[in-house]
Order: sequence, then C-alpha cells, then structure tokens
Amino acid sequence: MAELIQQGNQWRLSGDVLMANAQALLDQSTALSMESDTEIDFSAVTDVDTVALSLMLEWQRRATKNNCNVTYSHLPANLISLADLYGVTDFIAQTQH
Repeated sequence: MAELIQQGNQWRLSGDVLMANAQALLDQSTALSMESDTEIDFSAVTDVDTVALSLMLEWQRRATKNNCNVTYSHLPANLISLADLYGVTDFIAQTQH
C-alpha cells in the first residue's frame, strides 16, 4: 500500500507507486499543503512504473500554480531511468542528499 504523509514542507512517499494506486495517491496529495517550496521524498518507495512520472509532473504543475517549487529526493534508480527514457529528466528537479 502506498502512502503520502506531510511533515512540514516535506511529503514522504512510501510503498509502491503504480498504476493501480495512482489515483489514491493523487487524492491523498490534494489534501496536503503546497503553499511553499516542497520536497517530495521517495526514500521509502519500493516500486514504481511510469505513472510515478505523471504524478511528479502533476505535482510540479500544482507547485507552479501555487507560485512555489517542488523538488524530489531519493529517487529510485529505475524511476531516474524512466525519466531519461521519456525525456523528462530536465523537468524533474532533484535535491542531493
């Protein structure tokens, strides 16, 4: 089961981020605050598919609408590979830890 929890200006994502639970994650995210720069931490994510990229781009659109920035940390290697494959790496701001 995937879960998204807010801790201050950080969202902690855990579990699988797959097509089967993408809508639930999107619904969870709409209840979270994104009024200032937000970091979304993927360190507890266990599996991803291409829907993770869609969620990330949607969160970036939301951040832009709210006049703030979103960055991603601890991205799984396979998610980075998917971003490269689909040519969206430049659109995904990553923090280095």
